[in-house]
Amino acid sequence: MRVANKAIIVRDEHLLVTVNSGDFPTFYLCPGGGQDHGEDAYAGLRRECREEIGCEVLVGELAFVRDYIAADHEFADQDAWAHQREAYFFCDLAPGAEPRMTDAGDLWQTGIAWLPVDGLHDQPLWPRALARWLATAEADRPRYLGNVN
Repeated sequence: MRVANKAIIVRDEHLLVTVNSGDFPTFYLCPGGGQDHGEDAYAGLRRECREEIGCEVLVGELAFVRDYIAADHEFADQDAWAHQREAYFFCDLAPGAEPRMTDAGDLWQTGIAWLPVDGLHDQPLWPRALARWLATAEADRPRYLGNVN
């Protein structure tokens, strides 16, 4: 099982995402990724954000945790072996930081974008559960989403 950490960065009612393209339709992800051996969650998330959005982030409170067991979802034919546990944290950009594309992002990352939070349901954002979670009243948001995509 792979452990990963993701940043939920919202500014002016827009969510910061990485743009991912290749031999497949474009899709969006929150910045972040795999946690290396010997790294705590915060250090791994800060490193991944430097790589993917080119700037420092201030890691805040845990938002939620989800499992992604690929064999149970729509991409099972491509990666049925994958099981990832992701922790999503509310983050802010460091003072003066402005996201930018770097050469250190993931292989399929082709850019970054700010997506309107109220339009996330209509976007190819993964996990899909994130759009529903953000649209839920804060007091009703679960901390563990289960095996969702």
